[in-house]
Amino acid sequence: MIAAQLLAYYFTELKDDKVKKIDKYLYAMRFSDETLMDIMKRFRRELGNGLGRDTNHTATVKMLPTFVRSIPDGSEKGDFIALDLGGSAFRILRVKVSHEKNVHYSLSLCTDFDNSTKCKSKLDVELMSDYDADIMAVVNDTVGTMMTCGFDDQRCEVGIIIGTGTNACYMEELRHIDLVEGDEGRMCINTEWGAFGDDGMLEDIRTEFDREIDRGSLNPGKQLFEKMVSGMYMGELVRLILVKMAKEGFLFEGRITPELLTKGKFETKHVSSIEKSKEGLTKAKDILGRLGVEPSADDCIAVQHVCTIVSHRSANLIAATLGGILSRLKDNKGNPRLRTTVGIDGSLYKMHPQYARRLHKTVRRLVPESDVRFLLSESGSSKGAAMVTAVAYRLADQRRQITETLAEFRLTSDQLLEVKKRMRTEIQNGLGKKTHDSATVKMWPTYVLSTPDGSENGDFLALDLGGTNFRVLLVKIRSGKRRTVEMHNKIYAIPMEVMQGTGEELFDHIVQCISDFLDYMGMKNTRLPLGFTFSFPCRQTSLDVGILVTWTKGFKATDCEGEDVVGLLREGIKRREEFDLDVVAVVNDTVGTMMTCAYEEPTCEVGLIAGTGSNACYMEEMRNIEMVEGDVGRMCVNMEWGAFGDNGCLDDIRTEYDRAVDDFSLNPGKQRYEKMCSGMYLGEIVRNILIDLTKRGFLFRGQISETLKTRGIFETKFLSQIESDRLALLQVRSILQQLGLDSTCDDSIIVKEVCGTVSHRAAQLCGAGMAAVVDKIRENRGLNQMNITVGVDGTLYKLHPHFSGIMHQTVKELAPKCNVNFLLSEDGSGKGAALITAVGCRMREQEEQKS
Repeated sequence: MIAAQLLAYYFTELKDDKVKKIDKYLYAMRFSDETLMDIMKRFRRELGNGLGRDTNHTATVKMLPTFVRSIPDGSEKGDFIALDLGGSAFRILRVKVSHEKNVHYSLSLCTDFDNSTKCKSKLDVELMSDYDADIMAVVNDTVGTMMTCGFDDQRCEVGIIIGTGTNACYMEELRHIDLVEGDEGRMCINTEWGAFGDDGMLEDIRTEFDREIDRGSLNPGKQLFEKMVSGMYMGELVRLILVKMAKEGFLFEGRITPELLTKGKFETKHVSSIEKSKEGLTKAKDILGRLGVEPSADDCIAVQHVCTIVSHRSANLIAATLGGILSRLKDNKGNPRLRTTVGIDGSLYKMHPQYARRLHKTVRRLVPESDVRFLLSESGSSKGAAMVTAVAYRLADQRRQITETLAEFRLTSDQLLEVKKRMRTEIQNGLGKKTHDSATVKMWPTYVLSTPDGSENGDFLALDLGGTNFRVLLVKIRSGKRRTVEMHNKIYAIPMEVMQGTGEELFDHIVQCISDFLDYMGMKNTRLPLGFTFSFPCRQTSLDVGILVTWTKGFKATDCEGEDVVGLLREGIKRREEFDLDVVAVVNDTVGTMMTCAYEEPTCEVGLIAGTGSNACYMEEMRNIEMVEGDVGRMCVNMEWGAFGDNGCLDDIRTEYDRAVDDFSLNPGKQRYEKMCSGMYLGEIVRNILIDLTKRGFLFRGQISETLKTRGIFETKFLSQIESDRLALLQVRSILQQLGLDSTCDDSIIVKEVCGTVSHRAAQLCGAGMAAVVDKIRENRGLNQMNITVGVDGTLYKLHPHFSGIMHQTVKELAPKCNVNFLLSEDGSGKGAALITAVGCRMREQEEQKS
């Protein structure tokens, strides 16, 4: 009956007047959203100071690294012992974790310490006498809370304790943690936010009651934020306020009892009881009665409102600091909207009837661009310790198996020397008349007998066919003291139906593109010398005759293999009957690259393509080329080294993933070396590794997306992006999201490692091949030490952030007697074709003069 009467009284005569007076009295404890936003910004600054190497020693929020680098992914399993020492009680738990996300407590033990500090144990000391324990982790209770909730919700990346004390932890990007080496991945940071404000940063919002609490505490001047918000101090704050209000005659008709003056008599649990919606006023009367006070209905209402203001301030302040963490997480991820889960434990949050609702509401106001789930932790500290241990075991086992998987790609110096040696053998076989037919490295003569000498002059057409795009160029070369090369070009697409159609359709399309270009340039009636860059394996019998050996790069035009591609081009021009051209040379793109660089640097006698495909050429001594008559001078040899290993000589270093890529390619069993080191295949190798690791439960929680099952979907350009800079993990997650994979930070680290391992091997293999070439040239010339330049083109070499450096270092280590300069080609294929045509024209004139 009394409760109903008090409530009625509250809602009629007393409410407005009493509440307004108390609000005015405790005005300093009520914060606007603007003030809370300002506190949030201050806390953000303190987070940054605590993370910085130079500012950590003066920071109040210490941001302690925990070395917990992963939250549970649901695959944890095992049998663990957890110890929980957090106060006067000590708990031991045996925790069994299974893949089915079940956690069983076969032992839950609470023990108390007696006066002699001996543990009174309910445990059968004989379960433990033969137990062998491997101590894996020491865990803060906040971290334990996050890990416990993380087992149920993999989005959980924040843990908070709001109880007797308060603290928070969250997953920070490792690149921001100056106190720890490394910049890849994340690590849980124990903020120790209870000390926020110890440097005076919160003085403008602290009240006289906060200062009195601090003065009477065991650690004056320390943990000032905690003293404003936590359960250890909330009841005492209310008591101090009630005493002052009573002294001023505002409560209890000015009567003050000894109990009310006794520190600790008004507990935080009393605050929770008084704020209950239905029985709070009755509880207030009972609690105040036990303090010797005979409260009126007016007093009960006033005390309830004081409790509300104090606890509401606590929730608001916690919301502001949590908002600082959430906004930092959002910025770290670079997402317009944050989706995350906050794991929470602590008696204040659990037991106070209004606290959770107020906290959630304020957080959503302060960080509106976020979707935050609050998850209550069960047995947070103890279960969390077991979860940290389970994750540590999972990561250790995962690391071991991933290392074993990728170890096959990590070639030793001896293995690379062996690759170089085998390449030398295949080069020799390709040059020999008797061994040529069985050689995998065909060493095709190109009939290019010299590199540019600077006297080249004239206007030339160049065609460049190397993939799905076809270029037609007009190249104007001017000799003399001020040599210049001026180029005009248009790019035309080669439709898939033409690539897969007949040879006649392909070359008619090519001629149509030439016709369009000549119209565009107004040169339909001009007969120009032409060089044809044809980037497919050809056996040349002269400078202007190239017999197509096989299609590569997705081309399948019929009736072309075994035919002279220059003849097919001339026939196409004849069918068109619109113009005539003087086809002087058919050129491989590798040779074009060498010629382009040699025009700038006379010591360039090697060409290398490291892009979608891989190939090399170099100037070989005529005496060594048994397929061609003559022993005097040199000739450029198109190695077609992509087929190196087709005879099985590389099988000892090929992995199951190389074999899988080869088996499902358009040309199984062929171009094996190219499939290990070229841009067309590296992404596919990575995709196969990722699928295998996912099947084994090491990635993406064991879930393979339908997109990832698609061959070719993981493009090699992704490797360059993933390995490009310090923001790589964000790029990894973005790329994986495009592939339908919801990746964690740990997934991103593994994917980046896989990409780096595959590309590193590719660069080393390419370097081993190049070391074989330059060493052969040196030995050809009988030199102890040689300087030489290699002209290079190709997207892999140009765009990948590490490929070129690794390849250069490999060449240096495997061919130490060669000082190799690598010169990047600009517009190699088109310009090179024009230069070869110019050289060819010069050679033709010289022959005509001789005859």
